[in-house]
Amino acid sequence: MDITEIDENAALVVIDVQKGFDDEGFWGRRDNPAAEENIAALIDRWQETGRPVVFVRHDSSREGSPLRTGSAGNAFKDVVEERRGKGTGPELLVTKSVNSAFYGEPDLDAWLREAARGGAADGRRGQIVIVGIQTNMCNETTARMAGNLGYDVVFPIDAMHTFDLAGPFGWERSAEELTRATAVSLHGGAFARVVSTQDVLKGAAAY
Repeated sequence: MDITEIDENAALVVIDVQKGFDDEGFWGRRDNPAAEENIAALIDRWQETGRPVVFVRHDSSREGSPLRTGSAGNAFKDVVEERRGKGTGPELLVTKSVNSAFYGEPDLDAWLREAARGGAADGRRGQIVIVGIQTNMCNETTARMAGNLGYDVVFPIDAMHTFDLAGPFGWERSAEELTRATAVSLHGGAFARVVSTQDVLKGAAAY
């Protein structure tokens, strides 16, 4: 399959595009300022072609988290909220409190195989396209699990972003370095096909 070929019933999974991620004081410096623009373009394409869209929201229970349930930061960013419910295809809201969107409510895997018609007759999973925040956290975790479950995972790396991060032993990595590491791990490890937003837009034209 060419990397630009997007299935008729491929689901777009939009992960954690929430206002709380705009809190630079909490998260630090981010990469890819074009992420929201690319996410919007993909949502628009999915909605105009009637493909299924999943909006995922992280409901944090951590004290002090900008994403905690009931806080202003828990809400979707306008770029997502103004598009919800505007498509002609199936749509789902998943809420979660961990990294993988497959451990949320309602059951994402079940919905993709049934309501989104994402499964083949022999039980194989279909195709999903993952976008959102953060590249190396919830996006990567969801992509790895989707790959393990048997989905054909497409990962437009410029339709997401992450933040600089400090780890053990005094190691620090920039958001750009973490993005590249995610891309290499997912693509090189055959969990997902890492592509660009333009690749996906070309492949998801009206059918």
